[in-house]
Amino acid sequence: MPQIAILNQKGGVGKTTTAVNLSAALADLGKRVLLIDLDPQAHATLHLGVVPGDDVPSIYDVLCRETPLADIIRPIHATLDLIPSSIDLAAAEVELAGEVGRELLLRDHLENIAGGYDYVLVDCAPSLGVLTLNALAAVEEVVIPLQPHFLALHGLSKLLETIEVVARRINGRLTLGGVVFCMYEAGTRLANEVTRDVDEFFEHAKARNTPWSQARPFKARIRRNIRLAEAPSFGQSIFTYAPDSHGAEDYRALAKELAAAVATKNLPQTRAA
Repeated sequence: MPQIAILNQKGGVGKTTTAVNLSAALADLGKRVLLIDLDPQAHATLHLGVVPGDDVPSIYDVLCRETPLADIIRPIHATLDLIPSSIDLAAAEVELAGEVGRELLLRDHLENIAGGYDYVLVDCAPSLGVLTLNALAAVEEVVIPLQPHFLALHGLSKLLETIEVVARRINGRLTLGGVVFCMYEAGTRLANEVTRDVDEFFEHAKARNTPWSQARPFKARIRRNIRLAEAPSFGQSIFTYAPDSHGAEDYRALAKELAAAVATKNLPQTRAA
């Protein structure tokens, strides 16, 4: 059961869009997928048409009230399930402050549903607090959505530092599975320059013993697409809202690439020049 965190501490880079639509794309391939919304903003929950509220149990109840994970699973499609989030999750940082082993709570709960899914994806909060630590302690891989501009490169270095610390101290299985470029405009000089810089960084990292030494940018690029921006307001994934759009095409390609990498235990290869 591959467990993958979708992580970037910078907002507006396509993190939740990727978490939702990659989950839906894998489900569309016939995989059994569980998406965990670990962001207090609950955007992935809303994106899939679930409105957070007092009558909707959420991941907050799991982490802070010891509700079994299986009790709050919400079916979305035949092979796609959701663990919803809520604004209450914002209080978890404070409520778990004195909890021994608080960074391992999600890992322990996930062990109770092991084998029920082909993939578990976690939409992380855009921060590096206890919620994100829970995700990194529970998963095997991290996928980083990255917008191709230079400020994103600075954020990437900070993320890699966090992944390295967690891999060394908490979760020795943790690796970086790859970087996916979102809101990509192939015809721009900036996108091509940033893509080249990221390719070169990971090429140079191959010789080092780090959690990202085998990582590469995915070949699939998520192009800027208005349908991807419209889909959340209808509470639908791109495959329900606009299955013939460029957005659906790109996430379908990403899902196939990820599934192939998981099947062969090989990480994404560098995009050909």
